[in-house]
Amino acid sequence: DTPGSHRRSIYRFVVRSVPDPFLERLDCPDPSVQAPKRSTTITAIQALELKHRGTLIRVDTDAGISGYGECAGSGPYVRHAIATLEGPRLPHLGLIGKDPLNIRVHHHNMFYAYAQRGRQMKVYSGVDMALWDLAGKILNAPVSTLLGGAFREEIQLYSHCPGGDFQSKSEWRDRAAMLKADPRGFEAFKVDIHHALGLNMQEFSPSIGPREAARLGRAYELAREAFGPAIDIIVHCHCELDTTSAIRVAQAVEPIAPMYLEDPLAPMFSESWMALRRSTRLALMTGENIELPEQAAPFLDRQAVDILQPDIVNSGGVTGAKMIAELAARYRTPVALHNVSGLLLALASQQLAASIFDCPRIESQRTADEIPWARPNPLVIKGGRMKVGRLPGLGVELDSEYLKANRADGEPWWS
Repeated sequence: DTPGSHRRSIYRFVVRSVPDPFLERLDCPDPSVQAPKRSTTITAIQALELKHRGTLIRVDTDAGISGYGECAGSGPYVRHAIATLEGPRLPHLGLIGKDPLNIRVHHHNMFYAYAQRGRQMKVYSGVDMALWDLAGKILNAPVSTLLGGAFREEIQLYSHCPGGDFQSKSEWRDRAAMLKADPRGFEAFKVDIHHALGLNMQEFSPSIGPREAARLGRAYELAREAFGPAIDIIVHCHCELDTTSAIRVAQAVEPIAPMYLEDPLAPMFSESWMALRRSTRLALMTGENIELPEQAAPFLDRQAVDILQPDIVNSGGVTGAKMIAELAARYRTPVALHNVSGLLLALASQQLAASIFDCPRIESQRTADEIPWARPNPLVIKGGRMKVGRLPGLGVELDSEYLKANRADGEPWWS
């Protein structure tokens, strides 16, 4: 046998059970079968700032398909960052004219090839999110499938406790009753220390003395009493404390057995995290402000925290957060996802969380299923869990009329 005929005999053996028409096409290709269409290319990247929260990004293609993401920054700033990416200095790193499915290549060019990005990180993360939405639409698959498949059909959630007088037992009774009556059925809430101390967020010295610690301990004692044992509590800081104060906070709240102590120290790794780690039995959580796996690595190497909480918009997009999760998996460290923005971030977080093996829960606004950007809103929250969507991409059709009516002042419409 010639080499060609030998290969053909192998093919016949492999597909022996396949219907004859397929064999005929192997031997004699049907001239009516059209060749694959040329690759889709990116034609534009646009931004649209909304009145109340955030800026949307749209990546357009010559196939008439667009992908959407969201990011931080005003519309003019986001458009400037996009123009910088596509500008004349390093045009080979831009996305215009490129295949949108080369997401990892685009991610490298946005975040690594030219690293002096600064605040543009939060813009290019939104571009990356839009690329994943676009890829799912092109390939007719949800983002979780493109990321390797979904480990779960529902994502457990935690949400936010509203403020008020945290030293008032009656207020705690009413607050807890309201949250427990929510039909979405959340079973875990962040409770902020600045409310417990009667202060505005981060509007105080980072040092907490014994009297403040006692006041804080009393607030969380009231929270536990009002919620009961069935509701988990996350002690929520904002990276504002010094080391001694973080240790005092941990000691003050330890009696209520919180699920996590979140972000007590500055966001970047330092030996302060190890001092806190040695001083408490509480589970520590951080990560919403870290960028890319390089900033997560020292927390994992030193086992400084018990769970990482990257934010897709802050961490390098879906791609960057997935890289952090893959690194964390090597250390058997679980990953949550920080999510306090709009509908697209909620959907991206849902799809990414489904694809991560050790992702016990993610953050969600309590009214995320009411965000009015879509028709209909695709988020389904019940029993404290979010159903993982199976529609292509991020699985949302944006309401153009709503977006047009709720643009920020002076913001141009999509071109």
